[in-house]
Amino acid sequence: MKQVRTKLMMIFMTAIVSSLVVVLLFELNILQSGILTGDKTLEFVIVSVMELATLILIPLALYLFKIKRVRKELVEKKEEALGKWGAIRIMMLADTMFVNTFLYYMFMNVTFAYMAIILLLSLAFIFPTNERCEQDVAE
Repeated sequence: MKQVRTKLMMIFMTAIVSSLVVVLLFELNILQSGILTGDKTLEFVIVSVMELATLILIPLALYLFKIKRVRKELVEKKEEALGKWGAIRIMMLADTMFVNTFLYYMFMNVTFAYMAIILLLSLAFIFPTNERCEQDVAE
């Protein structure tokens, strides 16, 4: 179980650090921000897609381990299933957070920043502690 938890923790921390690297690159003017601010149609479409993705993925990630098929696999295969489904759950939120962070700097639209912050807060609910890992594979 400790190996699985370590793997999930690495994925979790890598996701957060990668978003922080994007922030640093743009804030230190290594990458140019706001290069897509003029295209309002593209901005509208991408904001709409990312809002839908955020609204769908947060509840899905938080509810994932309660889905019958996933729950059955977690109880039967324990560590193997926890590694697979735990990584999927973290990446559902972390990838969306990373994309929102990047899009914030591309469009300089605070909607993306707010969604990234909400996703970061949502990640706290799936932080892979020892107790949570044990609880997730228990019947």
